Amino acid sequence: MSERFDFTGDELAPAYRAAVDAIEAGDLVVLPTDTVYGLAADAFKADAVQRLLDAKGRGRDMPPPVLISVVESLDALATDIPDDGRKLCEEFWPGPLTVICHAQTSLMWDLGETQGTVALRVPDHENTRELLSRTGPLAVSSANKSGQPAALDVYDAEEQLGESVAVYLDGGEATGGQPSTIVDLTGDTPRVVRVGALSVDQLRAVVPDVATETDEKPAAETPTEDKPADETPAEDKPADETPAEDKPADEKPADEKPADEKPADEKPADEKLAEEKPAEDKPLVDESAEDKPAEDKLAEDKPAEDKPADVEPTAEAVVASKEDDTKTDPDVRPADRGHDS
Repeated sequence: MSERFDFTGDELAPAYRAAVDAIEAGDLVVLPTDTVYGLAADAFKADAVQRLLDAKGRGRDMPPPVLISVVESLDALATDIPDDGRKLCEEFWPGPLTVICHAQTSLMWDLGETQGTVALRVPDHENTRELLSRTGPLAVSSANKSGQPAALDVYDAEEQLGESVAVYLDGGEATGGQPSTIVDLTGDTPRVVRVGALSVDQLRAVVPDVATETDEKPAAETPTEDKPADETPAEDKPADETPAEDKPADEKPADEKPADEKPADEKPADEKLAEEKPAEDKPLVDESAEDKPAEDKLAEDKPAEDKPADVEPTAEAVVASKEDDTKTDPDVRPADRGHDS
């Protein structure tokens, strides 16, 4: 059954004792920090850390940070800390700064899928730091169910976490209200992973080279800026289309056929050309129509046009005394009318 203790004032001995006993037993403790209330477990007890994750409803892919009592513990838990990262820790610890570092490989702990890293912080809460000095490093995550707002007082935390927690330490309402700012120190340049209580400007006042995700996007987008350069082949496509521009040149043989009218006279004999370019052949038929009344296929192509043509122009042809042309002129005019329509 959960217990709640006053974590303010001078009478703190019962609270410390109950919290230390719970941590040593592998149980969970809710405690106040300078940002929000935290859910704590022994960082070196894998079953306790798993109990913390289960209480929050979180998977091992989201390992909890580790709270320490003093800046000097940084080197005991982390390695390869860059000078800029150390400057940030010295400036903002105790405070709302969490740093991600390469973890010491000799440490026997299991915080989840950390990929060889550990997130560390020294909270700016005197009573909590005193508790940390007695328990050692604690795996601490915000005291809430995953996806819910972080608890700002012990009652909110108790409502969300219930009997999964052995000891609740009531330190009043959290004064910070915002989570800590997280900075990744595993690369060449400190990089802000989450902006919280500390602003980027505050960090850059100490380390001007602090990077943010938004700062890196333009660099990440430079390949996309290169795409216009990569698209120069696409700009070459108009050059590639010059063969397409040559196609009209390839069509020049078709254009030359009207110029060479006599070969065009041979097209009626070539049925395929007549079928493929009926619209283009009709002008050719109009120009050399006198040679083609003898060909049955042209007459078959326009039977409907020939009959009405034979009716009307016949009388006109008699008046004009051109009996030989009566079959030729009507073939031309109906064809012209067909194009006009």
